[in-house]
Amino acid sequence: MMKQWLIDLEKQLPNVLIQGLFGLEKEALRVDSKGMLSLRPHPKALGDKSTHPFITTDFSESQIEIISPPLSDINEAHGFIHTLQDIVHENIGDEYLWPQSLPSLLPDSKLIPIAQYSGDHLGKQNYREYLLKTYGPELQTFSGIHFNVSLSNLIWDMETASNENVTKDQVYMKMMRNFIRYRWILIWLFGASPIADNSLKIKKVNKNKEKQIHPVCMEGVSIRSGRLGYRNHELIELDYRSWELFQKSIEENVADGKLIGPQELYLPIRIKTNLEGTEISHVEVRLLDLDPFEQTGMSIDTLRFVHLFLLYMLWVEEYDDLDVDIQKNIQDFQDWVCCHGLNSTSTLPSNDSILLIDKVKEFLSNMQLGIQKMGVNLPKDYASSMDKVMHLATSPNSRVAVKLSEKISQEGFVSFHMSQARKFKEDAISKGYRFYGLESMELSTQLLLKAAIYRGVHFDILDRSENFIRLFHQEKEEYVIQATKTRLDPYNVILMMENKTVTKMILDRFNIRVPKGMTFDNILDAKGAYNLLKGVKLVVKPQSTNFGLGITILHSSFDQESYNHALEIAFEYDHNVLVEHFIEGDEYRIFLINNKVVGALKRVPANVLGDGVHSIEQLVRLKNEDPLRGKGYRTPLEKLQIGDAEKFFLEQTGFIPSYIPSDGERVFLRENSNISTGGDSLDFTDSIHPSYFKIAEEASKAMGVAITGLDMMIEDIEAEATEDNYGIIEMNFNPAIHIHCFPFKGKNRRLNEKVLDALGF
Repeated sequence: MMKQWLIDLEKQLPNVLIQGLFGLEKEALRVDSKGMLSLRPHPKALGDKSTHPFITTDFSESQIEIISPPLSDINEAHGFIHTLQDIVHENIGDEYLWPQSLPSLLPDSKLIPIAQYSGDHLGKQNYREYLLKTYGPELQTFSGIHFNVSLSNLIWDMETASNENVTKDQVYMKMMRNFIRYRWILIWLFGASPIADNSLKIKKVNKNKEKQIHPVCMEGVSIRSGRLGYRNHELIELDYRSWELFQKSIEENVADGKLIGPQELYLPIRIKTNLEGTEISHVEVRLLDLDPFEQTGMSIDTLRFVHLFLLYMLWVEEYDDLDVDIQKNIQDFQDWVCCHGLNSTSTLPSNDSILLIDKVKEFLSNMQLGIQKMGVNLPKDYASSMDKVMHLATSPNSRVAVKLSEKISQEGFVSFHMSQARKFKEDAISKGYRFYGLESMELSTQLLLKAAIYRGVHFDILDRSENFIRLFHQEKEEYVIQATKTRLDPYNVILMMENKTVTKMILDRFNIRVPKGMTFDNILDAKGAYNLLKGVKLVVKPQSTNFGLGITILHSSFDQESYNHALEIAFEYDHNVLVEHFIEGDEYRIFLINNKVVGALKRVPANVLGDGVHSIEQLVRLKNEDPLRGKGYRTPLEKLQIGDAEKFFLEQTGFIPSYIPSDGERVFLRENSNISTGGDSLDFTDSIHPSYFKIAEEASKAMGVAITGLDMMIEDIEAEATEDNYGIIEMNFNPAIHIHCFPFKGKNRRLNEKVLDALGF
């Protein structure tokens, strides 16, 4: 019945089975530079562990737990955890995150700090005190990653020819039963705790007797999932035949004193319910070790495979009721795989003529065939992940456990893992501008979302292409477009800033210096004004544009042909064009929020530095190899171009793209200094005379704008402002924040957090 139901679902709505919600929970110990468990409390910089929805602690005060919300894209769930881990790395000072499931160097067991809670959350601490006495502190420091998966709600709304007797409870219970039966395959494939440090001594407490054991298993793949791992002291007898009987059997074990409550049932998979406890919501896979080779603790390929594994569990036939004897046999086989799975020539304990590796190949082949028979047309990324995991059966030495054993043998347990911990932290800090899984969004939005989850603020992506998001926390919500378009700025103010002629008129009324010039609404009149404008340095630009598009700067010696060409470029972007006198000085972008300067930087025009070997064109390609440079505002710097505007500027300054600059010779490709056209950003917030900031704040008030990027020409940033040594050339709505958060040189001004402050989060 279940098989036909699955086939009908896929026929009626293709790939509905592979849809759903996904979430991750990752635990990791904080350690010092030598790999010793941190004895410091949970960092205050990470917020209140009692209430933060994404960053908290597990058993120990030193054991960080990061949690993603349920997301409809498995890549986004993986990216959310990656981003949270980056946030943790940025806020734990000189400490590191231990990348292994088995603990680092532990102090005396009495010194291992349990997580501290109080007030309404005191129950969390009381439960940890119980665990401490029941299982000992060492086992509590074992860490892992939990994978939460729910099937699409569309499934329960669909009518199929065979679903009359198929309920949500039946579906999830079958998934759970077969997961219990076949979980060993996940351990063989992805086990990643084959060796413990010699300092780890596990205390097994049973019937008031304490035994200390060193976890040695010479051919093991996972100590954490084996006999010495974190589990209930005895096999808890459970009735898996139905959801009702399963719940009843848990209640009976609690009543008999075998469990303090359902939360103490340490199964490799749990069924979870909604907040009201009225219906099943998802399953939680709990047996996965941290992969020390992966920054997040688990590769996206592993996650996709486990998702497919759960779906396959609905297809596999059942031939028993999973009674207690079978449960014990399954547990024994899991323990055997944990201890012998490293050796690809191991034979089964029940039949020494059958190799374990052959059993693995048989399972994976059947799984691949079962998914095909269900009718699931795997997306390319899922198919690729499936192929990579299938490869492990033919190349078992490619498994994490094997590679990890070799690394530990070569470098030592602590040395290898600390090397990984340092590398992961360095990578997190150097690439902290990214929100992983959301890289298709523009960078300022990624940064705002990263600041949001750091503060425990939730978000929804309403329109990815427009970077339109909703931020919400408790009863408060805000709608934001492209990080800085908010309710704080009325539409008329945005239109005023968009129209550069109107901006100039308003600022001039308030005696704020702006460039003199003329506005044209047709190119013939503009070209005809050549004789009125020649002889001075000019800026030709569209009236309504941002990001430096369509702008040309003409030196005082320009001729009619150059002037006409600049007009043609500008009129491509707008039907109104400004021709202005160039104000001397260097250009600075001053960012204001609520009439206060929060950042200022100098933008250096796109340029290359000669080496005496490469041409300008080749130097552009070399500079663009910098990973910080990209396209479309998804990296802190934009790639340099050799387009019409650049070629025109080079020609004006006496260069051609094939010219080879001498060693140390700097060649500029543009005169406008926008980051969007390849410029470099240099933070000058602490260097500019405060008088210029006062003028900028007066301009902000004059326009009535809450968030703006003001462009000011300044002749000498150390000299006090006068009537004629500065000029405001533009005020931009929707200014980018990433250039102030990750300047080419200088301090991160954290404008993403300042925008959240302005919105009241």
